[in-house]
Amino acid sequence: MRTQVAFDCADPHAQARFWAQVFGTVVEDHHDLVEQLVAAGRMSAEERIVLDRRSAFRDVAAVRDPSGVEPRLFFQRVPEGKSAKNRCHVDIHVDEADKPAEVERLMALGARHLETHADRGPTVYVMQDPEGNEFCLH
Repeated sequence: MRTQVAFDCADPHAQARFWAQVFGTVVEDHHDLVEQLVAAGRMSAEERIVLDRRSAFRDVAAVRDPSGVEPRLFFQRVPEGKSAKNRCHVDIHVDEADKPAEVERLMALGARHLETHADRGPTVYVMQDPEGNEFCLH
């Protein structure tokens, strides 16, 4: 059994690039599948975009870990924006000594640091991805 975490978002490809950099994973290349679906008439050309000279699904993107350790992350375009706090969020475990540098690295990628807590043991940094989805560094 494998786990996939799905994100609703405005720009699935930007989100996929961000999260691939967070985890050091790869954005899936759907070029061949998209080309096959368009050629077979099972997908319209309008549902395809070209990024870096590779065909991709316009409204979805995914990130996978080649080693199979991290879950697959799936990003799907939705018309509405985020309007409230996430009911579910991603926790990323980072060695205590490395947390400040990781916060800086993630902010350079487009994340936002919201707050820091240390009242229950290890320091926790509450962050947001570029579209405002909360996640924590533990």
